[in-house]
Amino acid sequence: MSLFSLMGALELGLIFGLVALGVFISFRVLRFPDLTVDGSFPLGGAVAATLISAGHDPFVSTLAAAGAGALAGMMTGWLNVRLKIMDLLASILMMIALYSVNLRIMGRPNVPLILEPTVFSILQTDVLADSFMRPLLLLLVVLIAKFALDAYFSTHSGMAMRATGSNPRMARAQGIRTGAMIIGGMALSNALVGLAGALFAQTQGGADISMGVGVIVIGLAAVIVGESLLPSRKLVLATLAVILGALVYRLFIALALNSDFIGLQAQDLNLVTAVLVTIALVLPRLKKRRSGKGAR
Repeated sequence: MSLFSLMGALELGLIFGLVALGVFISFRVLRFPDLTVDGSFPLGGAVAATLISAGHDPFVSTLAAAGAGALAGMMTGWLNVRLKIMDLLASILMMIALYSVNLRIMGRPNVPLILEPTVFSILQTDVLADSFMRPLLLLLVVLIAKFALDAYFSTHSGMAMRATGSNPRMARAQGIRTGAMIIGGMALSNALVGLAGALFAQTQGGADISMGVGVIVIGLAAVIVGESLLPSRKLVLATLAVILGALVYRLFIALALNSDFIGLQAQDLNLVTAVLVTIALVLPRLKKRRSGKGAR
């Protein structure tokens, strides 16, 4: 695998680290199976690309994309809390609706950003240096998001959100407004996903209506792989684990697709993803069996 392929894998791994953090909030903290991710990821890219191509500031456009993702998450939570629609079905309905919303925002299937300024334009370096600086800038964004989440979940509101996911009945008995916590948590989750979509569109040179296909699988794979690599009940380590899981996932994908002796090609991406997730799911069980036999 070449150096450029390695840096590209790190770049994508960091972007999907934001997706993994969002998926971690919905699936692990709130216990909410959220498929909105497949719609909020391209929503972030569509909003950012449309605003940037219209001449708006890239940083403002990126923040607007995160806000659009938050609104999508709030709508999913609202469908579940207020209209009493099952959580999985509510997220599917929102994901389907966002496909049309994204087309409306862009006005066409894709919006190019090849000649437009982006948040990475501040680097102003040559191609070689840019391949190193982009991952560093993305690493800074991911670390800020991670530490901000760690700080939030240590507050009273963050603890209430965690309690809502762990035991909603007990949380309600303690006076916690679980409905508000679910809506707020879904907004926070999809804001991170929308931010990731905006950054992805700017690194890839444009937004496309199909860029969200399979994103939820990538996010879940990152969470599962991360929890297998760094199992811990501490939230600080759990958020670190999902980021590491996203990096390992993208590095494994890049290694598999760039290894000539394996013979895999780009169209084998979903197959490699399925194999990786299967291994990540099976390994913890094998460890438990071995430890059980050792104890006996």
